[in-house]
Amino acid sequence: MILNAPSSDAPCIMVIGAHAADAELMGGAAVLAHQKQGWRSVLVHLTLGEKGSRTLSPEEYAEVKRKEAAQAAEILGSEMEVLPYLDGELPVSEEVQWHIADLIRKHRPDVILTHWKGSIHTDHTNCYENVLASLFFAGLKTFVREYPNHYPKAIYFAENWEDEEDFEPEVYIDTSDVWDTYHRAASCYTLVAGENPPFRYLQWYDGASRMRGAERNVDRAVALMPYRPYYSRRQLRETLA
Repeated sequence: MILNAPSSDAPCIMVIGAHAADAELMGGAAVLAHQKQGWRSVLVHLTLGEKGSRTLSPEEYAEVKRKEAAQAAEILGSEMEVLPYLDGELPVSEEVQWHIADLIRKHRPDVILTHWKGSIHTDHTNCYENVLASLFFAGLKTFVREYPNHYPKAIYFAENWEDEEDFEPEVYIDTSDVWDTYHRAASCYTLVAGENPPFRYLQWYDGASRMRGAERNVDRAVALMPYRPYYSRRQLRETLA
């Protein structure tokens, strides 16, 4: 249940992550900052990240991750969608792209945050490829689907500890006032806040938020990299001066 949910015609921010926890970690603070302005939000998990447990089988851990994702979504006040792909095996395919496109048509996000391609994780790179390819299927009116076509106004790549190669932050969002709630949401995941995590997620994102905040003279911030399609980069000029 989403408490104090914005109206259905409110602007929407969608975060698409490769694994459950990715969307919250890289986009949760931005989601909360937008919700303060009356936006809706949707978290999309392409896989549950079910192969990430040292002690549980993928089947067992999938159920744990699904419950943790639901708890995190409730704290963030977000809707949640989980696609049926397997951790470590996310393909780049039209099937995945249509799944994403149908969610874009359903929720009609104004802004999408997702992974940057400069990643050490194949699922993250494939998520990037699938999201960008899905925009064609989502936006073209002549594709007749359950929901009408929709193209978001902007796409941003979110900062993620695994996606740092050639990541160039350009847009900053002040998250000083929402950081405690973000921390609670991320901590729903045993992967993040359990004993002996495989990576110090909270430490990294805490440090990154303080660094990005310092760069813009606020307490905390998240940094984003805008997607610029080829056609939007073309400029007609009289001279180069």
